[in-house]
Amino acid sequence: MPLIIYRYLSRQMLQVMLAITAVVLLIIMSGRFANYVAQAATGTLKAEFLFAIMGYRIPEFLVMILPLGLFLGIILAYGRLYVDNEMTVLSACGLSRNQLLAMTLLPSLMVMVVVGVLSLWIAPAGVMKVGQIFDQQDSLTEFDTLVPGRFQNIGKGQRVTYAESLSEDKQQMNQVFIANRNTDSNNVGAMTILVSESGKLEENVGQDGRRYLLLKDGYRYDLTPGILPIRETLFSSYGFRMEQKSAAKWSGKEQALPTAQLINSDKLAYRAELQWRLSLPLLIPVIVLLALPLAQVNPRQGRYVKLLPGILLYLFYLSLLMSGRGAIEDGRLPVNIGLWPIHGLFLLIALMLYFFEPGKLWLSRRRARHA
Repeated sequence: MPLIIYRYLSRQMLQVMLAITAVVLLIIMSGRFANYVAQAATGTLKAEFLFAIMGYRIPEFLVMILPLGLFLGIILAYGRLYVDNEMTVLSACGLSRNQLLAMTLLPSLMVMVVVGVLSLWIAPAGVMKVGQIFDQQDSLTEFDTLVPGRFQNIGKGQRVTYAESLSEDKQQMNQVFIANRNTDSNNVGAMTILVSESGKLEENVGQDGRRYLLLKDGYRYDLTPGILPIRETLFSSYGFRMEQKSAAKWSGKEQALPTAQLINSDKLAYRAELQWRLSLPLLIPVIVLLALPLAQVNPRQGRYVKLLPGILLYLFYLSLLMSGRGAIEDGRLPVNIGLWPIHGLFLLIALMLYFFEPGKLWLSRRRARHA
């Protein structure tokens, strides 16, 4: 009988948790993906990087979403059981609050292990991969991300580039237009416009080994908007040096560093990141203890009556952890104290909520006994 009840409760809780996790993950990924698509559409991000970036960021998202999904899953699933009087029946059959807590903690510990693996190993590796992709993106020239048939802003609007068509390897282009704003302080506002029938990228040209765009059969216009005259130069061949960005090596934010490196470091930022990674799986037993009393509702009230207070309490818990992490990084909070008092505070709140109803019932019985 207890095994049947355990399977039933676990199934109800995990189904709701997975549904909430999937919905929240889809919402977050949709927003991020739309942002990356906009960057790809303007040519600032190569389209082939989109799905790789999103795939590597999924573990980072899940680390934050899974605890929330578990918390809401317990409140909603058990809240329905209270509203439908199923919990009353289970209680009448001998299921105590402590047994319910134990049956809830068992599947929650599996979620805790998953969050721990994601937080300590998989998510940092994903962040590292994303950083490497962006470093690779930064090392590309504008023509590596050029979209045919579209004007593209380069260098914070200092240059606009257009090509009507491109070859598959993006080395050959036709009907090229380049408008370059002069940044020389002596002639601010002046522009150089290049119009050409075709252009071709040449690598390792000259002693400097830089990349050049060789334009064929075109015109160069030197002008200042609103001011005459305009100087027009006809050319049969024109070399335009490409700005080659240095291939930045992923120096690594704290989020991308392996956990072993954080353990062996004395830097405040690294110690704060380590405590944050440990906090994410450790908060799961606390939120389970918080969720059980919040899921206990009167059938007349409905299953959602304690949902908003529960969400606010969870967000307050998470915001305190984030604030504590920032305080450790800034040196305002000693590393030895760290985030542990925050966990202790909410564990105390959870215990108070958990024993509130039994304590109130015990007081009522004692008063009735002495009446």
